[in-house]
Amino acid sequence: MIKVFVYGTLKPGEENYPRYFAGKVVNTTRAVAQGKLFALPMGYPAMTPGENAVHGYLLSFTNLNVLTALDELEDYHPARTASENLYNREQTKTYDLQGYSLGWAWIYIMTEELAIQLGGVHQFDGWWSSSNNYK
Repeated sequence: MIKVFVYGTLKPGEENYPRYFAGKVVNTTRAVAQGKLFALPMGYPAMTPGENAVHGYLLSFTNLNVLTALDELEDYHPARTASENLYNREQTKTYDLQGYSLGWAWIYIMTEELAIQLGGVHQFDGWWSSSNNYK
């Protein structure tokens, strides 16, 4: 089983969910991970390392190919150095809304320096939505 924590355009109800996940998701759970969330002027968010709660969804899959498609979307190439990728894929701990562990999941994160360089605005509440994406 592959688990991915999503916090932006890949969340249910957002633009990229149908294209990448329609018919592939085995389980969907509201979840939280530690980090720092930025709204980018390009219309999508970036999560960086940090200590704040970032709200999203934990999606579970049985098809390993889902990561290949997500790597392409997030401009992540394992053979490149981390600084050459837009996002890097890492494992992170995830929690339910009551703070209980949901285990480890893949997540796509950006460096805070790059998020700021791209004009990112910190989302203090840890939630991003396309309907209110650049505060």
